[in-house]
Amino acid sequence: MQKEMTGFTGVIGEWQDILSTNKTFRKKMISTVVILIIVVLSLPTFFNYIEQRKGAYLHDLILQHIPAADVSLLTFLIIWSMSGWVIIRCIQRPSFALLMLMSFTLLCLARMVSIVMVPLDPPDGLIKLNDPLTSLIYGGKDKFITKDLFFSGHTSNMFLMYLCLERKSDKRIALIASILVACLVLIQHVHYTVDVLFAFVFTYLIFRVAKLTATH
Repeated sequence: MQKEMTGFTGVIGEWQDILSTNKTFRKKMISTVVILIIVVLSLPTFFNYIEQRKGAYLHDLILQHIPAADVSLLTFLIIWSMSGWVIIRCIQRPSFALLMLMSFTLLCLARMVSIVMVPLDPPDGLIKLNDPLTSLIYGGKDKFITKDLFFSGHTSNMFLMYLCLERKSDKRIALIASILVACLVLIQHVHYTVDVLFAFVFTYLIFRVAKLTATH
């Protein structure tokens, strides 16, 4: 119990110290949080817009050979378990929290741009992903968006966690989770193969930009 209290007190002290003494960190953290809040608040309107427009249909040879199945429970069990672990790491290390928040904010903005630039209609056989928590940012718990396709948000979010995490054990688990989620969204036919593959590419580039911004 004493160790737990000491650890908790140490974390609080580290946050208080860096926020009070490091002006650059404080500015970056506040500006990132503000931008992220604005992005999240704009998402229902954004998703409503993309859902109403006409997009292109892709003939996905790989997806055609994957029988569609509902794997929502497993998908979001992995996603929310990893998200919870990342939140704990953010609380423990302010520098990691800043990198994670910056990377995630840039990722959200990049996805919005790419979705607008590459309008796509959903793949054949799409099965709705059932996740009431994620649905809240779509504009309602019963609303499901089908055209936020290029590039895959589920895959990119998981891969971003892998890139940002510092401990080798954390990174191994996050990498496995990234690959599993990439496969699961294809099994559920909520993304084209190209959406998933480019998620890894774009996420890595975004992470590099965010890391340079967070550390300089």
